[in-house]
Amino acid sequence: MKLSEMTVSDFSGLLASDAPAPGGGSAAALSGALGAALTAMVACLTRSKKKYAEFAPFAAEVEEKEQALRAKLLDVMDRDTEAFLRVSAAFALPKETPEDKAARSAAIQLALKGCTETPMEMMQLCSEALQLTEDLLERGFNDSASSDLGAAALSLKAGIQGAWLNVLINIGSIRDEAFVSACRAEGEALLARALPLADRIYSKVLTLIEG
Repeated sequence: MKLSEMTVSDFSGLLASDAPAPGGGSAAALSGALGAALTAMVACLTRSKKKYAEFAPFAAEVEEKEQALRAKLLDVMDRDTEAFLRVSAAFALPKETPEDKAARSAAIQLALKGCTETPMEMMQLCSEALQLTEDLLERGFNDSASSDLGAAALSLKAGIQGAWLNVLINIGSIRDEAFVSACRAEGEALLARALPLADRIYSKVLTLIEG
């Protein structure tokens, strides 16, 4: 069964067990999916209320895009666990002969790259969802759901930072310097844009709530 098809209780129970997967990467993707879902919810609560009719077209657009991002994050949650299992399988390959060792090493390196690409994708998706969250906040929304928009930003921030930790732990074992450099540059650029954005959203929401 796919992780995305499990009940919340079953997924969290599996996460809390000694099973090698799912782990932090899948949890980061789920956090991002929840953040995107919260922004979609606020957009839905905006476009469905007559009081906010002037914001309805844009809110509907945000809702559609966030729903798509939510689905993509749930998909990458499953793919991240699959990528980790491929790494585990590569480490389990025989290493009796020089040929075995060379094949095993190549398989490990390939699998580690795959296990790096999924959290990189999470980071990009969370960044896109954060931008939409701020866009909704700035353009106009159902302010009775302000706290939900703040929670969305926090969930997306956790998702992008959790994903980045998974990138870092994988690139530390990858020998392809060009690949490592590209991942590090892209990840740091995403963090530099997304983290201040998440903090800005939270701060604005806090001001709205506290008055």
